[in-house]
Amino acid sequence: MGRFEEALRRPGLTAIAEVKRRSPSAGDLRPDADPGAIAAAYERAGAAAVSILVDERFGGTWDDLRAARASATLPLLAKGFFSTDEDLRAAREAGADAALLLLRDLDDAAVRRLLVFAAELGLETLVEAHDAAELERAIALAAPVIGINARDLSTFRIDREAQLRLVASAPRDRAVVAESGIESRAQGAAAELAGAEAILVGSALMRAHDPAAKLAELVSRPLVKVCGLTREEDVAAAAEAGADLAGFVLAERSPRRAAAVLPVPGTMLSVAVVVGEAEGDADLVQLYPAEEGKVRGRDAVLLRDGEEVARVVDLPWQEEDPAHLERARAVEGRVMLAGGLGPENVREAIAAVRPWAVDASSSLETAPGEKDHGRIRAYVDAAR
Repeated sequence: MGRFEEALRRPGLTAIAEVKRRSPSAGDLRPDADPGAIAAAYERAGAAAVSILVDERFGGTWDDLRAARASATLPLLAKGFFSTDEDLRAAREAGADAALLLLRDLDDAAVRRLLVFAAELGLETLVEAHDAAELERAIALAAPVIGINARDLSTFRIDREAQLRLVASAPRDRAVVAESGIESRAQGAAAELAGAEAILVGSALMRAHDPAAKLAELVSRPLVKVCGLTREEDVAAAAEAGADLAGFVLAERSPRRAAAVLPVPGTMLSVAVVVGEAEGDADLVQLYPAEEGKVRGRDAVLLRDGEEVARVVDLPWQEEDPAHLERARAVEGRVMLAGGLGPENVREAIAAVRPWAVDASSSLETAPGEKDHGRIRAYVDAAR
């Protein structure tokens, strides 16, 4: 395994941060970008790798890659429309650790030849697919790192749902990168939960006032969930405050029962909170066991398309547990910490547990199912 692939496989969601001056779909993004300075800033912000557009259609040159190599030590991906041995040699000589191969533009024989030549050069590859047929080709070609692009390069249309289906269907022995159209933590988390090791982000970073700060925001954890939502105005307040997950309790006996899962903006994922049986038209399902005499059992699992993707460590219904944080800290894998959290204690709980997500509900209310917008803001700010 080369250092590019190894960097992508670090624990948690990683990011390939991109440097590009313009986009054929969006026009000029940052024409005066300094690739060396931006690559170094991405490295400080925690990028796993940096992608450098070297094609003139994106305002890029090979000198951009050289500048990034001179300023940053992390792996560099050369992006262009590469089809010849000379392209790969130029990428390697300019300092790239990996190069992009677009299945849309290459037949299998060409890809095999380029993969062999790249290996001879000590150059890794990101083999990019856009649909199910191309993903099958990438798998059959034994590509170790597969990019799945949500953008149709002919129409420039983004289809995240199709992308997530492909990410979820990719074999887990490959490093999978979700590419294009990711602008929020929630969208990155959706790719992560579908099975992507990394996201590749370009336009959202280059449009930002501070690209490195935007990168740090996209990969920051924990995610923040506001639960027990029943009103559209409370969903809007949670979104405006910067919450990533919106929880809707569908359990019959809950005092915070919502009539349905309400629409959420693209900056959030919806979560149906249920007891006993998975249900609800939501991005994720938070499933609690049933417990005699109580609204729910203690802990839950977070499901995506019926598969467990995280554990929810909660308090017993309307009870306390002094060992709650210690118990949560001992759980391996993704942990959503719930139970008694609010603006006053969430920061301390995060420091103790280091969870993947935090979840608050009753502490943010003026009445069951009705949120105090000021407390929502205070909770989200404290969790960040």
